[in-house]
Amino acid sequence: MRMLLVEDNEGLGDAVNRHLRGAGHAVEWVRSAEDAVEAFGLDTFDAVILDLTLPGRDGLWVISQLRRARSSVPVLVMTARSEIDDKVSLLDQGADDYLTKPFDLRELDARLRALLRRPAGQTTSVSAFGDVTVDLAGHAVSRGGERLDIGRREFRLLEILLSRPGVVVGKEQLMAQLFSFDEAVSINALELYVSRLRRKLEGSALEIATVRGSGYVARVRDGG
Repeated sequence: MRMLLVEDNEGLGDAVNRHLRGAGHAVEWVRSAEDAVEAFGLDTFDAVILDLTLPGRDGLWVISQLRRARSSVPVLVMTARSEIDDKVSLLDQGADDYLTKPFDLRELDARLRALLRRPAGQTTSVSAFGDVTVDLAGHAVSRGGERLDIGRREFRLLEILLSRPGVVVGKEQLMAQLFSFDEAVSINALELYVSRLRRKLEGSALEIATVRGSGYVARVRDGG
């Protein structure tokens, strides 16, 4: 998914940035509240990972700006504050969840998965599409119980398409969610990953169809 990371601490920011990118996410890392709001105005994000204590305006100001703009993007706050009143205040003011520093990066992953499942109303990370099963938490795809060899970027592509099965996802949106700003890639890179994914899903009930002039759609074939 495409993440906005707002963290001014270079050490923590670098660790989280590297971890998320290693998991296949596209990450835009900014270091101030103002830069966060500006980035959000220029692009769309699936989640915001937000440090509460920032230079100048704080994380609560960022949340207020997002909610004022009627954005429902999930916001996961990172905070060193441990008092229960602070945590209640965070949730009351528009945060979706919080992590108290220091934290294990595995907990960050788990909380992000939980947040990203909520819009679709999912209660499990495993979903079935015809004879294909996708485990978001385990980053695994199987067909008829047999695991498929799906690469990291191919999995992210499939995940994006399956977040809205049957709905066309534009090429520009896919490019934005698959690749970071600093990756110099062309539309050919996207088409290559689509081609690879199709080959691995060949013969299954799940297809990745091209909608000419628009983008791609994931759907279960009739009778699948």
